[in-house]
Amino acid sequence: MMKSLLRALTTGLLVLAPALSFAQVTLKDDAPDVYYVKNGDNLWNIASQFLDSPWQWPELWHVNQEIENPHLIYPGDVIRIVYVDGKPRIEVERNGGADDGKETVKMMTDGRLVKMEPKARVVALDTAIPAIPLDTVENYLVEGLVLSKLQLEQAPYVVGGEDARVVFGDGDTVYARDPIDAWENLVRSYGIYRVGEEYVDPVTKEILGYEALEIALARVADQESEIATLRLIQSNEDVREQDRVLNAAERKMQSVFYPVAPDEPIDARVIRFFDRLNSVARNEALVINKGIRDGLRAGHVLEVKQAGQVVKDKVRDEMIQLPQVKAGTIIVFRAFEKVSYALVVEAERPIRMNDIATNPAGSL
Repeated sequence: MMKSLLRALTTGLLVLAPALSFAQVTLKDDAPDVYYVKNGDNLWNIASQFLDSPWQWPELWHVNQEIENPHLIYPGDVIRIVYVDGKPRIEVERNGGADDGKETVKMMTDGRLVKMEPKARVVALDTAIPAIPLDTVENYLVEGLVLSKLQLEQAPYVVGGEDARVVFGDGDTVYARDPIDAWENLVRSYGIYRVGEEYVDPVTKEILGYEALEIALARVADQESEIATLRLIQSNEDVREQDRVLNAAERKMQSVFYPVAPDEPIDARVIRFFDRLNSVARNEALVINKGIRDGLRAGHVLEVKQAGQVVKDKVRDEMIQLPQVKAGTIIVFRAFEKVSYALVVEAERPIRMNDIATNPAGSL
């Protein structure tokens, strides 16, 4: 029943999990009976208070049919543990139960207790708590893209600007050329992207794509044949010739989803850090060499493992490889065709390049 309800959410806000037996899903010994959702909460942190394996959250989630958007959680909601046929479930009371036509007492986010009168409640979808802390990934959600070689070759690009200058910034006018489609699907606003890192699979050596980072936003002032006149309305870096021009409307990305284990076996490698040279820790982003074609999507949880040490067996006088060691847990927050962006949500040790990312233990 739960899965059929989730599949009906065609907005892409939620991600489904494979079926698990309840014997595999256990509450923490110190899990709270009641949790009051606060501003700044995220689903992973809440799930971590109830479960040793937070990615199993959807298997305990009990959808309340009596409230609107029962699958989303908002500040002010109350999360409770209930038992159905002797099995633990977690359910939400919208606004402390004020939507059920009964008086109730609600704990406010500042700790005050307020008597609630029954009334209708309308809540915007974008106020729902995210799965992970958005402030740590928002730049990667809207500013980063991974493009194929063909996409790069076919994308419009900057060919010049005013006064024969070579760099441009806020308020400047630039000219962009679209020799493939001649701006057939012209829109009002575009993002200007700089092509950077080439992603190469460390195992197969396949080129997985090219990183493109948004450096400016532009608005169309005019267009004639293959040439569009663009006014730069916001820039983070100087715009230069050959920078790519892409539809800015495509920048909106999914941020509300259930953390779940992938349906398919995943054997990925860490191939990129954004702001670090040697390793990353909790609440830092990384890139892995698997994506949509491998069955990954936003919300999928993976364990990161490191190769065990090679030590000498002094009894047999030979070198042996020790087992892999868990380094942490990551959640995919943006999946491209061949690579994915992920956030480190748990780190038992620094995560390094070429570390292995696989399905959580016990999920397959």
